[in-house]
Amino acid sequence: MLRIIAGEWRGRKLQTPAGDATRPTADRTRETLFSMLTSRLGSFDGLTAADLFAGSGALGLEALSRGAAHAVFVEQDAAAIRAIRANIAAFQAAQRCDVRAASVLGLGMAKAPLDLVMLDPPYGTGAGEVAIEKLTRLGWIGEGTWISLETAFNEEPKVRGCEVDADRKVGKARITLMRLKPVRAPETPQPASPAPPL
Repeated sequence: MLRIIAGEWRGRKLQTPAGDATRPTADRTRETLFSMLTSRLGSFDGLTAADLFAGSGALGLEALSRGAAHAVFVEQDAAAIRAIRANIAAFQAAQRCDVRAASVLGLGMAKAPLDLVMLDPPYGTGAGEVAIEKLTRLGWIGEGTWISLETAFNEEPKVRGCEVDADRKVGKARITLMRLKPVRAPETPQPASPAPPL
């Protein structure tokens, strides 16, 4: 049984979708991820977050429990969508949530970059790396966005345009935190020194 680890809803149980179409992020893995994020963010208060390949919605709900202002949940499995909606209803959090029954790779343009984007795609598919590159182009991810990607422990994700900030193996999972590489402004050419008088 999954539970919220910390914050307003600490200890509350989460519904998980029946069947094996989704793989909920284990409590130990979530605890490690949120410890890594807390050491970098300091606080979740007021943040906007996305829980992509959301499954039960555990990552997004954990962020909301810790003070995030709003979370977007994206999942295409029908049973998982039902579980996400049931969890949101149980926590009376509908006003802080946006649930999209869709493919992550089918999302459109964002109004503004989010503060935190968390991805837990099926292991071994490379879907997370593809999604990060696409969502960056669509404006979901900006220079200030923290990105977390969960993969199998033996995968080494690499995303063009991103640099890895931290990497942890937790059981069968690997958590990679990354951000966009800063864009350097082109150097302004310096005026040539005047020639010395003859």
